[in-house]
Amino acid sequence: MKKVLIITYYWPPGGGAGVYRWLKMTKYLHQFGWEPIIYTAQNADYPVIDETLFEDVRKDITVIKHKIFEPYNLYRIFTGRKKSEKIHSGLMDEGSSKISFTKKIAVWIRGNIFIPDARKFWIKPSVKYLVKYLKENPVDAIVSTGPPHTTHLIAKGVKKKLNIKWIADFRDPWTQIDFYDQLMLSKYADTKHKRLEKDVMQFADKVVTVSESWASEMEKVRGKKVDVITNGFDASDYANTNVELDTKFSICHSGMMNADRNVDALWRSLYELSKENAQFKNDLLIRLIGKNDTTVYNSLEKFELKNNLELIDYLPHKEVAIKQKQSAVNLLPINNTPNLIGIIPGKLFEYLAAARPVLVIGPKEGDSAKIILDAQAGYVCDYENIKVCKEIILKMYSEFKAETLKVNPQNIEKYSRENLAGKYAGLLNSI
Repeated sequence: MKKVLIITYYWPPGGGAGVYRWLKMTKYLHQFGWEPIIYTAQNADYPVIDETLFEDVRKDITVIKHKIFEPYNLYRIFTGRKKSEKIHSGLMDEGSSKISFTKKIAVWIRGNIFIPDARKFWIKPSVKYLVKYLKENPVDAIVSTGPPHTTHLIAKGVKKKLNIKWIADFRDPWTQIDFYDQLMLSKYADTKHKRLEKDVMQFADKVVTVSESWASEMEKVRGKKVDVITNGFDASDYANTNVELDTKFSICHSGMMNADRNVDALWRSLYELSKENAQFKNDLLIRLIGKNDTTVYNSLEKFELKNNLELIDYLPHKEVAIKQKQSAVNLLPINNTPNLIGIIPGKLFEYLAAARPVLVIGPKEGDSAKIILDAQAGYVCDYENIKVCKEIILKMYSEFKAETLKVNPQNIEKYSRENLAGKYAGLLNSI
């Protein structure tokens, strides 16, 4: 069996969106002739901890770790945060529309000093450690997955020393990431980010990303093909069939809802429908699982929806799957940012597996909307069209009351984690 080294910052007990792609990929990759070896951080400062994710780690997998220095404790001291408080890696977390002076300085440092990111101090020791390890334990290929894009620079350093075939896997873009323009970059820092990005994309044997639109943008930097392997769902997470639907007309959002995902058109639509129909207001439940920007709470208060709100700060991943299956509707707001066309949140594929109607708030020409519409799994409303949004919600509510609100997503097996692992194995075989 061939061996592949996976360089990833996110690994259990780290939770959140960044961990699932390669946790699930490595669960199935061995079926296709590749044995994964994980390289990750020994003492990482993860924003979310989920011990239950260890259940998905194969018992026979090799995991090697090396210590990492991260400056987040300095950031906590500088911004007056508690030592135990978790920090979002982009530093663009709650209240980002009105950030303090000290936080502005911290964001400037993040963008201009910590290049490519705050894990930069892991690069040199990791290259040294891995070169020694791989001389004694050879592998056939390397995959680096970012962000953080520090992982790609580690892989680049190892490839330069040992000339091992390398795939750079971009779960999110580098200089096209939604908060890149908020980093207050100097001309020097912007140039350096773009130079490092180009170096990685051109030196890697293959570059992979998660959406067709992002691949098209990256090909302009790479100068040749960028492969697309989407995120997906693990059918085993959704195998529980003893799940009763909510008695309320529940609209559920799983994961972080930042300011760019705060959907005023939806909140206004729900407000107007509540004013027009007392029974609708009584039946409505807005379920938010995960961290939310302060602007979200402000909007819910503005539109008199706080009494309809169920807040769940955190749930283990498999419990989130149950909530998704229980809900009347699963909500998918797309970040209203310059790169919005290519954004496909990982939760989209989980929503397909949950087999409940999906309400996408975003562009109809976007990659997310295309997947949902092609699968016949839900509806799409743009950011401003309150009339259409109300019509869609009212249609779903009427079906909910008649107990006929359901979907049967079509042709979604291609998004199963097992099939995606097979696709990745094919790419590894080709380099």
